[in-house]
Amino acid sequence: MGLSLEKVSYVYEQGTAMETAALKDVSLEIPDNQFIGLIGHTGSGKSTLVQLLNGLLRPSSGSVLYNGKDIHADGFDKKALRANVGLVFQYPEHQLFEVDVLSDVMYGPRNLGLDEAVCKKRAVQALENVGISEKYFKTSPFDLSGGQKRRAAIAGVLAMNPKVLILDEPTAGLDPKGRDEILGLISEMKKKLSMTIILVSHSMDDVARYVERIVVMGHGEKVFDDSPKNVFRHYTELEELGLSAPQITYIMNTLRESGLDVETDALTVEEAAEEIMRSISKSSR
Repeated sequence: MGLSLEKVSYVYEQGTAMETAALKDVSLEIPDNQFIGLIGHTGSGKSTLVQLLNGLLRPSSGSVLYNGKDIHADGFDKKALRANVGLVFQYPEHQLFEVDVLSDVMYGPRNLGLDEAVCKKRAVQALENVGISEKYFKTSPFDLSGGQKRRAAIAGVLAMNPKVLILDEPTAGLDPKGRDEILGLISEMKKKLSMTIILVSHSMDDVARYVERIVVMGHGEKVFDDSPKNVFRHYTELEELGLSAPQITYIMNTLRESGLDVETDALTVEEAAEEIMRSISKSSR
C-alpha cells in the first residue's frame, strides 16, 4: 500500500514571530516499488516532507499514513516505521563513527535487537549491494574515499532491509564521476532490490535518466506530479521556481524554434540523437 500524505501542512516556530509555513496542504501517494524524484529549490519544503514521511517530524495538520495507518496514532510502532522507511541524509558519511566499516553497517540492525549473526549477514549483503568489497570490511570508515564513504553510509540504511529508501541529495559535494557512480548505484539497487526509492534533488539532470515519476515542490506546495516527460514540458514554469530542466530539453526546444521538426521531450542524449536523425531523415524524403 505504501506511504501517503493527506492534506499535510507543517509550520516551523508555530505561534511565534518566526512562524514559517514549510508545507501547505500537501497530499501525495507513494505506492510500493516506484522510483520517484522529489525536486525543489532550497526552501521548497522537500526536506521537511521526507522527514515527515520517516516520522521524524509530526505534521501541524493532516495525516501521514504507512500501509493505511496513521504513523502518529497511539500504539503505532515508530521503530518499525524507521526500519521500513530508511532515510539517508545529505552528506551521510558525516554519521560514520564505528571502528570499521562492517561494524558501522551493523549498527542499524543491532539497534533493532537482531541476533549478531543476522546483523552481520545483513551488513555483508548491504555492502555487496553498494559495491564495497570484503577487503574494506575491517577498514576504518574514515580511511575510505569520499565515494566509498557515501556508499558505506547508504549500506548502513540498506542493512535495515527498508521497503522505502529516501535519499536526500545523495550526490551533494561529489564530482561528476562520483555523482554518476552514486546515481548508477541507486538505479541498480532499485532493479535488484525491488523497493520504493525517493530521490531528493534540486537537479533535473540528476533524475532525468532514472526516475519514473517526478514530484516538484515550490514554496511548500506540490506544483507538479507526473512523468518526467510531462513535467519537463513545463520548463518555463520550473525556471520560475528556481529550477532548470535538463540541458537536453533546452537543446531540443532550441532546435524546434530554429525550424527542425523534432519532438522536445527527449530525456537522454541517446533519445535526442534518435529524434534528430528521425527528423532529418523525414525532411530529406
